[in-house]
Formats: sequence, C-alpha cells, structure tokens
Amino acid sequence: MGEQYYDTGWISILLVLLFSAFVLFNIRRAIASKGSGKEVYIRRIAGLNAIEEAIGRATEMGRPVLMVPGIGGLNAISMQALNIFGHVTKTAARFATPIRLCCADAAVYTVAQEIISETYQREGLSERFDQDSVRFISDRQFAFATGVSGTIHREKVAAAFFLGEFFAESLIFAETANSVGAIQVAGSTQNTQTPFFIAACDYVLISDEFYAASAYLSRQPVLVGSLVGQDWIKMTVMGMILFGSLASTFEVVSGLKTQERDGTQLVDGERKSISDTWFYHQLKPDAPKPEEIPQREPADGVTEEGGGA
Repeated sequence: MGEQYYDTGWISILLVLLFSAFVLFNIRRAIASKGSGKEVYIRRIAGLNAIEEAIGRATEMGRPVLMVPGIGGLNAISMQALNIFGHVTKTAARFATPIRLCCADAAVYTVAQEIISETYQREGLSERFDQDSVRFISDRQFAFATGVSGTIHREKVAAAFFLGEFFAESLIFAETANSVGAIQVAGSTQNTQTPFFIAACDYVLISDEFYAASAYLSRQPVLVGSLVGQDWIKMTVMGMILFGSLASTFEVVSGLKTQERDGTQLVDGERKSISDTWFYHQLKPDAPKPEEIPQREPADGVTEEGGGA
C-alpha cells in the first residue's frame, strides 16, 4: 500500500491543496472588494429577493409572517433555516410585523428562541419580542402538520417560509398557506418534496440555493468567498470528469485499433478496459493482484478439499 500511495496518492494531495487555494483566494478577493463597489458576484436568487416583498405585504395587511424550519432535529439543515429566519425576523421587527415560528423539535425550539430574541435585541427592539411567537407544536409528524395548518387558518398569515427538512407534510403546508392567499417561499433538502413546493408555492430554493442563502443575505466576505470557491471546485471537478472520460475512451479505442492493425487476433482478456487506463489508475488505487493476496493454510489434519486426514 505504501508504494501504491507514493505512486498515485500525490494526486489527492494536489487536489486538496488546489481546492483549498480556490477557497482562500476567493475569500481574499471578497475581503478586498468589500465596500469598493465591485464586490464578488453572486447570481440573483429570486426566492431570497422576495423576502422583503412578502414581509411588506404582511405589514400592509396587518397579518403575521409564518416560518417553519422543517421537522428535522438540530442539525446543519435546521441551523441554516434558522439563520435565514433570523434575517426575515430582522426585517419584520423593523416594521413591527408579528411573526410565528413553529418547531417540531425541542432542541430546535430552544435555539430558535435564542436566535429570534437576539435578533430583536440587536435591532434595539427588545420590547417587541413576544415569547409566544416561537412555538413548539409537536414532535409527531402529522400532529405537527395539523398544528401548523391550524395556525395558518386561524391567523390568516400573509407570508409563509418553509425551509428545512420536509417530508409528506410539505404539500399540506403549501396547500393550506395557498388557501389563505399567503406568499410562500419554500426550500427542502429532500429532493422528493421539491416538486410539491414548486407546484404550490410562489418561490422555491432549489438544491444549493438553500445553502447559499446565508452568504447571499449577509454578504459576509468569508461566506461569499467560500461560496464562490466551492463553485470553482465544482467546475474543476466537472472538467476533470469530462477530460478523464474522453482521455480514457481514446486510450481504450486507440489500443484496440493498434492491435487490429498489427493483425493480432483479439481473444478474451486482451482488450484494454477502463480500469487499465492511465487516468483511472491515477485517481483510484488498483486492486491487489491474485499473487499478492495471502493464502490461508489448511489447519492440521484437514485436507484442501475440506475432509479429514
């Protein structure tokens, strides 16, 4: 394994260093360009641009804003949703728009209370914070769906944000909010639920847009630089896949043509496979050869056929 690592392992080290350089370089770019009028570009995300429109509509109608961080536990997905809700709350607090944040997990409920309370304090509007605005409904999936649907109907919310881990309850939320005429911004990490949100909601965050939200909303140089660096990494990996596929295919096809031109008769086992190509060998270690696999010796008194002596 040591020889194998020295043979191909340098590729992995090189890629890690290259990808790290992409992120660090773009963070430096973002820091240097902050406030200069030529900030690092992040493409427009319609769902996040609609936040102020949705809150403004709720303010005009005198109705609350609903936020649901999914039914998952306290993980990176829930924290990302709560970070977005912190930005929503900051905007709502300035206009004295009431909010309702419904949770299905006790740990998420506790963290949400702290984040929302801190947001009001940071805006200097601590007196507007209502402890009842952050609610724990239930840790049962459809009991939670029923409770949130009841809140939507009773309070006639004007804007609804569904961001996080959603499952079968996603369409229940979307249809209920749609029935009261609420503007909806949704996004789920579950690909199976995204089509339901697309069918019933006004704006949907798809795939990486959900994780890019913090950088998009806060415009912090470290987050923006990391996001752009990750995009560079994705493009590099895509380029490597395309180049590797073409190079390996050319190597296999050219090897067959050479054998045919020489008049050599091809038999089973002579054709070069993808696993025999140079590019494949650089990125994936070779399997041990049969002669390198240690053979287990038969126990005393037992023949190789498995019978007794």
